[in-house]
Amino acid sequence: MLTHNQIWTAIDRLAARAGLSASALAKRAALDPTTFNRSKRITPDGRARWPSTESVAKSLAATGVTVEDFVKLITDSAGNAAQAVPLLGFAEAGAGGFFDDGGFPVGKGWDEIAFPAVNDEHAYALEISGDSMMPAYRDGDVIIVSPAAPIRRGDRVVAKTKKGEVMVKELKRRTSKSIELKSINSDHPDRTIAVNDVVWIARIVWASQ
Repeated sequence: MLTHNQIWTAIDRLAARAGLSASALAKRAALDPTTFNRSKRITPDGRARWPSTESVAKSLAATGVTVEDFVKLITDSAGNAAQAVPLLGFAEAGAGGFFDDGGFPVGKGWDEIAFPAVNDEHAYALEISGDSMMPAYRDGDVIIVSPAAPIRRGDRVVAKTKKGEVMVKELKRRTSKSIELKSINSDHPDRTIAVNDVVWIARIVWASQ
């Protein structure tokens, strides 16, 4: 007999396979964005809530996955290699309480996304909203950020300033005094920020496309 956890894990794996968060999968399937949220998996009185057959069918159609492949996502123990990575909407990233001074995810308000083997226990995911990062990232795309990954010129990064601004840019040049960041959208200007004004900077190691 299939368990509640197995079905929801398969949905998380389906989303990860498509490079999506659970909410982005729901949106792609023309469902309410909260359909697959973790808060919806248990009723207010503590009972297990199962996804509907219709919501699963729409998600399979939206991702081009067959029923047979979905069953494999349920039963394939190799899928356990995926780890739960904290997920946050990019629009929320500048708010206080989500990162410590080292750029590591902390506090409440994070969701999760299943993602295969990330060699950084502090890695996290950000879900892009809007079109300000086109053409590199579109609305609903997910980027995986690794605070531990080394950063080289040309890498795409997420940086946070002392003013609380969080931005996605390309590292153009870094000196002992300043960090030069190239915009990935030509409609937005490049930035040069004093090193002392940057709280943290971390490399983007993967992005859904």
